Amino acid sequence: MSLIRILLAILIPPLGVFLTVGIRGAFWLNILLTILGYIPGIVHAVWIIAKHDQ
Repeated sequence: MSLIRILLAILIPPLGVFLTVGIRGAFWLNILLTILGYIPGIVHAVWIIAKHDQ
């Protein structure tokens, strides 16, 4: 499942974060980062997914 979330995080970063943590602060932060720049949104999304899969 984490592989699917990582692939979704690369395509649509907020969706990957939403599937991992739901609607919390990390989700809203990821939306902001994705709006400001696509790459920061991807990095944050992958970091959140990796942090929660440990």
